[in-house]
Amino acid sequence: MENQRQGLHAKVLASLGPAITGGDYPPGSVLRTDELEQRFEVSRTVMREAIRVLESMHLVQSRRRVGVTVLPTESWDVFDPQVITWRLQGADRGRQLRSLTILRCAVEPAAARLAAQYATPEECAELTEQAMGMVATSRGQQLDGYLVHDIAFHRVVLRASRNEMFARLGDVVAAVLTGRTEHDVMFTDPDPAAVTLHVQVAEAVRTRDPERAEQLTKEITVGAMAELDVLAP
Repeated sequence: MENQRQGLHAKVLASLGPAITGGDYPPGSVLRTDELEQRFEVSRTVMREAIRVLESMHLVQSRRRVGVTVLPTESWDVFDPQVITWRLQGADRGRQLRSLTILRCAVEPAAARLAAQYATPEECAELTEQAMGMVATSRGQQLDGYLVHDIAFHRVVLRASRNEMFARLGDVVAAVLTGRTEHDVMFTDPDPAAVTLHVQVAEAVRTRDPERAEQLTKEITVGAMAELDVLAP
């Protein structure tokens, strides 16, 4: 019974979340829970759970005798990975990817510089392992496998920076990289130059070369920005 309820809860969120972030319900729109219950054929408990999740993301505000009101974009938790995923499903995908990639350009080179100073031997080994995994999956249209290693690589860099703010962006970067793959920004295989840069970053971190680690990572993020030219502005 619990699994069934969770499945219904996920179904509601999978529909309402993208509808709100995609603009189907403009800010100020009031959603009536009784109508939503009928539309999705779910119980009041399931709907309340879904609304609570949307409230936790600051997409909506629930008030007695008013209903569930859609909040303006500036109120949203734009760093929430689920919000990012939903926004990438909408028509504003290109602008959203650019915004997130600009964030990467600002953060990841600095994180790589710090990682070259503070990464543990275990983290250095993991970074090299993930870079080699990227090499191994960079040909033959293995984008799903490549994505796993790519996400893990960037998580290690952010974590190894020893900056807790950077480390918390691991889920954000994962959502961005997933969005790039799912929305065909990378074509059929990753750019060989970008793959090589990841290997070089791992080596720069291992050899404690902060300047090189920062510069190489900057090249990665600049390349990621250039890839977005395939999308409409």
